[in-house]
Amino acid sequence: MKTSIQTKELSIGYHDHLLFENLNLTIPRGEISVFVGSNGCGKSTLLRSVARLLKPTDGSVLLEGKDVHRMSSREVAKKMGILPQSPISPEGLTVHDLVKQGRYPHQSWLKRWSEEDSEKVEEAMKATRVDELRDRPVDELSGGQRQRAWIAMTLAQDTDIILLDEPTTYLDMTHQIEILDLLFDLNEKHGRTIIMVLHDINLASRYAHNIIAIKDGAVFNQGTPESIINCELVRAVFGMECQVATDPLFGTPHCIPFGKGRCVIPKVNEAISGA
Repeated sequence: MKTSIQTKELSIGYHDHLLFENLNLTIPRGEISVFVGSNGCGKSTLLRSVARLLKPTDGSVLLEGKDVHRMSSREVAKKMGILPQSPISPEGLTVHDLVKQGRYPHQSWLKRWSEEDSEKVEEAMKATRVDELRDRPVDELSGGQRQRAWIAMTLAQDTDIILLDEPTTYLDMTHQIEILDLLFDLNEKHGRTIIMVLHDINLASRYAHNIIAIKDGAVFNQGTPESIINCELVRAVFGMECQVATDPLFGTPHCIPFGKGRCVIPKVNEAISGA
């Protein structure tokens, strides 16, 4: 397994409260890795630390063997693109201008805007299908269009690693699949390493090569969805009883939670009642 990112004895948190202590984690290169876990378990905090947006209280995050907090911001931005949760753009900023911002890490007083920069911007907009929206203000777009525009900006950075914090939040089912399909294609066709936080364990199982289940400031389990997603993990990590079936379309694990609701199958009702 080729390593993309590692954490070594990483401790992170806010104020005097540690969310992770002495965390050792390996994220493989060229795969889609997804953090899953209950609300408040620290998934987004861990992603922010990996992305160098949150300084650890101890330990280190290694990018290709180098400590990211000893690297310059420009050097990191050339290797990792980060899309935070619910980003906000300045009012009136067009899609084209937003995507152009992805090229800023490549600018300097010696290297001004070039033809290559323009080509990268156009490629990113075409890949995310926002090229026809280039002159539209970002704040006037639909949720799915807006998310594609932000992903285009991240792509314009031309990094091998893309980190996304809950990229499907607030999107309807159609736009969730649209965004995840786009990220899947970026991995499959361009070999990008995708690292993201997702709430939906079934979508995580469908798209991820590598799932990292977080509980109580530690990695509860890590591996392919087929090897780790089961009733025991869901019970331990999410505190929920369920059955895990096989997705009839993709063959990936599919979590069916127990709970109340209209049920037309008597035996299932009995099983849920007795759980």
